[in-house]
Amino acid sequence: MKAEHQAGAARYLTGVLAIALLLAAAAAAAEITREEALSLAFPGATLRAEQVFMTPEQQRRAGEYGGVEVSSALVARYVATKDGQVIGRAYVDTAIVRTKKETLLISLDTAGRVRRIDVTAFLEPAEYRAPEPWLRQYRDQVLSDDLGVQKAIRPIAGATLTTRAVNASVRRVLAIDQALQAGGRQ
Repeated sequence: MKAEHQAGAARYLTGVLAIALLLAAAAAAAEITREEALSLAFPGATLRAEQVFMTPEQQRRAGEYGGVEVSSALVARYVATKDGQVIGRAYVDTAIVRTKKETLLISLDTAGRVRRIDVTAFLEPAEYRAPEPWLRQYRDQVLSDDLGVQKAIRPIAGATLTTRAVNASVRRVLAIDQALQAGGRQ
């Protein structure tokens, strides 16, 4: 009887531990909403959602600037203002990591430097998701030849495709922002 009781207690504790681990994994993989991400990037700002259509020339230049494909002329972005002054812009970028999509909200300051990156959707398994401390190394980065994995950005062991996808998204957003700013669009 005592052995049965101990075996039952062990199964119970194993079940509780498994549930706790699943809940911890789910919490770690929880995405932030766009609204939450925008309020963290631009506290107290007024935000205006825009859909911008780049000209063929802007799209071509963005591809050249970033060294990445800019497959759509349609750009989803938010412009943040405070006291009537633009204080930054945030862009939505969706890309395929392995076989499923990841959506990032990449927030920039007025000079086109990365303020923050937020994962708003990640459909791959949670273990491939880029952790927030890794994403922070993009802060204050600008588009340059050094903005790459194994250059200014250190890789993530076991998540090579994620690091490449995030880096391509950041380069694409920075290049699109440059092309739009050069074209006179705030």
